Amino acid sequence: MLLGLRTAIYPVTDIEKAKNWYTQVLGSPPYFDQPFYVGFAVGGFELGLIPDGTPSTHGPQPLWGVADVAAELQRLLALGAAELEPVTEVGEDIKVAAVQDPFGNRLGLIENPHFKLSEVR
Repeated sequence: MLLGLRTAIYPVTDIEKAKNWYTQVLGSPPYFDQPFYVGFAVGGFELGLIPDGTPSTHGPQPLWGVADVAAELQRLLALGAAELEPVTEVGEDIKVAAVQDPFGNRLGLIENPHFKLSEVR
């Protein structure tokens, strides 16, 4: 039985550059920082970076929650990401978008007014 999202791992070719970029994106440094893995705490979940990987927009596609998907999309574009999917309402006031990070990975965003943080375990 799946218990919910815990970690989304992104392969990168330059762990230092990726660590710096994601520190800017997330607004805080990693809580775990080793040459073989960098982990960021994100609202009770983890965004991880592994070196010497093969970045791709075709692998796992987690969606990271944001308060305002349009504003966050613009912020990521200003930080050097490339738009993959524009802001799209998918029903019931839920909006999604996606960018390609500077390292070649897909970074998905979701604005979901129905998400209940209190139900996260």
